[in-house]
Amino acid sequence: MTPVTSSAVSVHVNGDAYRLELDHRTSLLDALREHLALTGTKKGCDHGQCGACTVLLGGRRVYSCLVLCVAVGDREVVTVEGLADGADLHPVQEAFVQRDAFQCGYCTPGQICSAVGMLREAEAGWPSAVTSADTGTSRLDEAEVRERMAGNLCRCGAYANIVPAILDAAGHGGADR
Repeated sequence: MTPVTSSAVSVHVNGDAYRLELDHRTSLLDALREHLALTGTKKGCDHGQCGACTVLLGGRRVYSCLVLCVAVGDREVVTVEGLADGADLHPVQEAFVQRDAFQCGYCTPGQICSAVGMLREAEAGWPSAVTSADTGTSRLDEAEVRERMAGNLCRCGAYANIVPAILDAAGHGGADR
């Protein structure tokens, strides 16, 4: 008897429902890129080390290369393509454009999705390694943003513009959508 290696998987991505026939080993990243043609999410290292594939899963940032699509369940997946509201860019996307916070642009979708998730975490009061131990609160400054974004690498070194872009977005409701 041959073991079943694929099954029908239902996923909700950027507000739309999809039903896909997938191998059980298909990562969320590969499902997005190869089966849904959402190529904004990039495959960098494919080992969860660079952050280029970061998406929001149930509102939280995840490396999509490390998540099996069959494990997504009913949680909403939001990719960089799903952040904008029609022609209106998300505040983080707008800040990246205004600050020229990219060079080659390969890591940019992951950086943007991670920044949106990170701003939500900070707004909810989640601490980081640089959060003040005295007060238990964090103030979004360069050190805090750098710590919280440490899982997203930029090989071009565009951090000099990425960090200010995130701080700009934080002041303009960057976590709201």
